[in-house]
Amino acid sequence: MEKIITDANIAEIEAAGLPIVIDFSATWCGPCKKIAPIIEELAEEYEGRVIIGKCDVDDNVELTSRFGIRSVPSVFFLKNGQIVDKSVGAAPKQTFVEKIEALLNA
Repeated sequence: MEKIITDANIAEIEAAGLPIVIDFSATWCGPCKKIAPIIEELAEEYEGRVIIGKCDVDDNVELTSRFGIRSVPSVFFLKNGQIVDKSVGAAPKQTFVEKIEALLNA
């Protein structure tokens, strides 16, 4: 199951030392709802190797600002606290798999 990533817990998540995938989304966003099941599947498939979570942009202004989120869904791929890649808009599962594999092999 994917984690819920918030302004309050991001430091703890980053401290775990694993690569992180953050799905910035909103409850009112159609494309966000479309990729939600994909993000959940990936969280299960990569459990223990990558932290995959969702961040509601309406409830987490600090994170949204920190990452410069202007549209949702925006999926960010982080390693060692640095943004390695991102995907804006809905995409097929294979796109996310390729980006996660690249993150793990970077």
